[in-house]
Amino acid sequence: MYIVLISVHGLIRGHDLELGRDADTGGQTKYVVELARALAERENVGKVVLLTRRVVDSQISPDYAEPVEPLSEKSCIVRVECGEQKYLRKEMLWDCLENFSDNALIYLKSQDRIPDVIHSHYADAGYVGSRLSHQLGIPLVHTGHSLGRNKRQQLLASGVKRSEI
Repeated sequence: MYIVLISVHGLIRGHDLELGRDADTGGQTKYVVELARALAERENVGKVVLLTRRVVDSQISPDYAEPVEPLSEKSCIVRVECGEQKYLRKEMLWDCLENFSDNALIYLKSQDRIPDVIHSHYADAGYVGSRLSHQLGIPLVHTGHSLGRNKRQQLLASGVKRSEI
């Protein structure tokens, strides 16, 4: 089985995760990396690719600009071009998700075979995963991870105005 995971936002790499660096680089980034590695250990899984956004920005590690990062013998992170190269908060990525999807489709079609399933993570990746699922004719599994309610309540309690959230 060939599985594609999609997690568009945050800073994702296979080592020294920068959990808590910002609101977009939290538990989900750790979860998807661990999931990719764990799935790749299964006998019935031949390949796991974690698609995320390629980021070239002097303010962050050059690790996030590497197009491909091996995670294990059967899994890797593939970083896809998407809009501006600099690091952007997830709220700023919506305008370039079709670009991410188009570039992900080009990558997937360039491989030896089409994935058996796509598993998207969070709303932005869900949008991309839905497009790719329809274009490739393969199933989509989606994990929402968060509705943002707790984060919103914490921001409001800390004095951030509702209009700024």
